[in-house]
Amino acid sequence: MSHESISLFANPGQAFDGSARITASVVPVERRLDFLPQHFGERAMIKFEMSVYDWMGSLCPTYRGGFWDYVELSNGGAFLHPSGVETFQIKVDGNGFSGTVRAEVAGIIATAFALNNMLWRGWDSLAEKYEQLLEFIGEHPESATIRRALD
Repeated sequence: MSHESISLFANPGQAFDGSARITASVVPVERRLDFLPQHFGERAMIKFEMSVYDWMGSLCPTYRGGFWDYVELSNGGAFLHPSGVETFQIKVDGNGFSGTVRAEVAGIIATAFALNNMLWRGWDSLAEKYEQLLEFIGEHPESATIRRALD
């Protein structure tokens, strides 16, 4: 089974400045066990994954768990997003953001909060993953919404 590419742009292969766009691919079932240690390290992977789920629960009071897709980015980054539900109502108490977002966007937001929180707690090994995710967010068609939620 190959990666399922997520098409996010009218011309997914090229950015406005002519450079290559960052693409996102859902990790196939047979590679899921390798995803967390490969991207977040054996020491941080469980803490990171639990942090993403905890952030989702904090951001979306109606969230009750479920299956998540793992997504790899062509720039080396990665994120998780809930699968099987179309949208989530997200509320960020710290900045007043409130809105309904697609599951992918909710996962990007939860992943970014989890990475940022772990960096503040001394998990410096995750800095590059955070920067790669921010780079992807900058190209995402719902960048403005994601940035308002993270601000």
